[in-house]
Amino acid sequence: MDDNYPESSVLRVHRSLSAASNLTWLVYFILLFATGFQSFGQKTILRGKVVNARTNEVVEFANVLLVGTTLGTQSDLNGAYALELSPGTVTIKASFVGYAAESRTLLIDGTQKVITLNFRLQPQQKNLSEVTVRGKRERYRNKDNPAVALIEKVIGHKQQNRKESFSFYQYNKYEKIEFDLSNISEKFRNRRSLKKFDFVFNYLDTSQVTGKVNLPIYLKESVSNVFYSHNPERKKEFVEGEKMTGLGNYVDNNGIKVYLETLYQDVNVYDNNISLLAQQFLGPTAPLAPQFYKYVIIDSTTLNGTRCVNLGFSPRNKTDLLFQGTMAIALDSSYAIRKVIMGFSKDINVNFVTDMRLAQEYNFVQDQGLMLTKDELAIEFNLLKKENGMGLFGQRSVSYRNYVVNQPIDPKRFSGLSNDVSKDALTHDDSFWAQARHEPLSSKEQGIYAMVDSVRKVPLFQKFMNTALFLLEGYKSVGPFEIGPVSTFYSFNPVEGFRLRLGGRTTTTFSDRMAFETYGAYGFRDKRFKYFAAATFSLTDHNTYTYPIKHIQVSVQNELKIPGQELQFVQEDNFLLSFKRGPNNRRTYNQVMQVDYLNESKSGLALNLNVKRIEQTPAGALTFDQYTPEGAITPIPNVISTELTAGLRYAPHEQFYQGKNYRVPIVNKYPIIQLRYTAGIKNLLGGQYTFQRLMAYANKRFYVTPIGYTDVTLEGGQTFGQVPFPLLTIHRANQTYAYQPESYNMMNFLEFVSDHYGAIFVDHYFNGFIFNKIPLIKKLRLREVITFKSLWGGLRPENRPGPDTNLMRLPTNETGEPVSFALGSKPYMEASVGIANIFKILRVDLVKRLTYLENPLAPQGYGVRFRMKFDF
Repeated sequence: MDDNYPESSVLRVHRSLSAASNLTWLVYFILLFATGFQSFGQKTILRGKVVNARTNEVVEFANVLLVGTTLGTQSDLNGAYALELSPGTVTIKASFVGYAAESRTLLIDGTQKVITLNFRLQPQQKNLSEVTVRGKRERYRNKDNPAVALIEKVIGHKQQNRKESFSFYQYNKYEKIEFDLSNISEKFRNRRSLKKFDFVFNYLDTSQVTGKVNLPIYLKESVSNVFYSHNPERKKEFVEGEKMTGLGNYVDNNGIKVYLETLYQDVNVYDNNISLLAQQFLGPTAPLAPQFYKYVIIDSTTLNGTRCVNLGFSPRNKTDLLFQGTMAIALDSSYAIRKVIMGFSKDINVNFVTDMRLAQEYNFVQDQGLMLTKDELAIEFNLLKKENGMGLFGQRSVSYRNYVVNQPIDPKRFSGLSNDVSKDALTHDDSFWAQARHEPLSSKEQGIYAMVDSVRKVPLFQKFMNTALFLLEGYKSVGPFEIGPVSTFYSFNPVEGFRLRLGGRTTTTFSDRMAFETYGAYGFRDKRFKYFAAATFSLTDHNTYTYPIKHIQVSVQNELKIPGQELQFVQEDNFLLSFKRGPNNRRTYNQVMQVDYLNESKSGLALNLNVKRIEQTPAGALTFDQYTPEGAITPIPNVISTELTAGLRYAPHEQFYQGKNYRVPIVNKYPIIQLRYTAGIKNLLGGQYTFQRLMAYANKRFYVTPIGYTDVTLEGGQTFGQVPFPLLTIHRANQTYAYQPESYNMMNFLEFVSDHYGAIFVDHYFNGFIFNKIPLIKKLRLREVITFKSLWGGLRPENRPGPDTNLMRLPTNETGEPVSFALGSKPYMEASVGIANIFKILRVDLVKRLTYLENPLAPQGYGVRFRMKFDF
């Protein structure tokens, strides 16, 4: 936004924005006030579209100016614009590089509320001072292009223009994120199902510009102090206050806050890679940017007495994860960016987002350098990406004050976490917020808190949320107890036949410090009952589910298991996992008693201590037997081990959404590292073996902008001591038709056993980089995925079954042929190619096993696997 217009005007206009409006009108209404237009007297709304006169295609980012003034805006992704004008005779000019400008004069008499004016621009070559800018029909070149020469100057000087070039800086930051239900229609308001909620429509807000209606539904405010030191480089943000609307215990309000912060991250236009909407965009000032962006000089302007050039930038391929917009670059030898307005093409391969607009300004502080002074990010969401459909409009507004630069900061300021929240942040009263806000809330914004609180008290809403959570998360609340998960009530497998299960857990209304969970199950073929019971005691002042967790859990379980399979987010008896390929009848009955201690910290470091006694008894077609010294085979009734485990997990800056019985991680660029040591103690609680096991795990996402990102997982382990195969590492196989990222999708259950191993998993997501360049296919918004998995390992001589080792035989089939093997000199390998984003949620992989095809029942050919995943 322009410095010439006060922030209060901008925010006042934002409050009148209609989230019900078509994305088109919303976006330039934001841009209109990003230019800082102030209104005086009776106003008339001028709106319309800018199109190519030859093709009728919309012209995005066209300049629409009131001649003789600084008032103006830019067309959005749909070519639409809107201006608010005072009475009088005015001349409006529309222009864009590569087109002949068009001017229109009209009389604004003050009686018309809305005037529609469309512009049809003729494509042509255009000379701008000494710069020749080629039209759209001619081939764009970097060579001898003054616009490219200018951006290269910006790139060359950006390190000195970044705020990180200061030795020290500090400031006070006030952030506000608001979501509105947009494009509320009369038909929607009159639905019978909403009669109980008709009071919420008292909070509707109609945009004076678009005439559309919006309903505010969410507001989050935070105020913090930010400190930075260049040498050594350290940054600390201390959040003094947070306030947000919420839905009580129905959802993880902190998780929603974290997820929104991920979507609406701080944007630094000088960054090479810019994170937004859980994606990474190649920034327009990255060293590689001239290879992927087109740049054009539009015109010149003056900002705060500094002569600037308006530089336009757009993707060479509109489907790539790149931005388009304009930036004002100072011509004072600093080549600093003073103002930027940017969004992305409507053809971009991003789901559910119909438009995005970022507006930022940089001004001098304390006459020492440039700092960000205006920061507005608006995003329009629509499930089907319909231009006029009902959706969500979200805007993040950040203001900064009390800048202090190049003044030493006490090193104690940087102690603790890089992002620390005051213990009292969520408990401040209205007097704190009246002083802490940089500007008072509007009456509409104030009403959001009252409205959401009223909605939560409506019995129909409570019934709806309980039903929705039952369907989505699988739990149904009955007082202080919730029954579920529903997906496990019925399943089937070859050993149990039909399996029925019923269970549940206590809620926080039962106790904040204690939680109990239980279930009972019965198999109609094996005619055996299974059960589980656990008691969890929180060692903190919050409940057992709230991060960071510090608790002790005691549990007992009698259950049927597939050896080597430990699923993360779902239960093995989930109904959908009942469908499997190949034989699936080798299992064990496990009787487990354990005590588990977990201590998480906000730094990302977690300590886990565990004592477990496990008795494994063969089930189905699986048998436990061993060789005698004479070479005969004798059965073994069970394997009993007592294990002491210590684990460390380090996940810096980890964020997630906390569900009823799971966490959904919000992946970032930081690694996750785990170390685990297990000791088996013979004769302790009946343990039969002495052994040690060491495991290490590391996972990291690498962004390779603009061609996607790569997830890499490394894993390795070793077992010390002589033990039977149930206590060795049985590698994670997958015989379901669901694609599992860190399992071997073409490996059979129990197929490979190791006492030492190393593994690598590589998944690269192109995010449509290839498909986006193929005609017709690019309209489907599909995304390409390739994966590779490799496993090395084996068994040392002392753990290879035989008469000389007196060890348990590896599993065999009914005729005595082995079905489990040790890895040899070559690794197990499989690879896949996949198509993701089918119907926006489905991924389909074609998987090929590359080695050990000679093993019995090894899948030959290709396998098809499916995965459901919500993604932007």
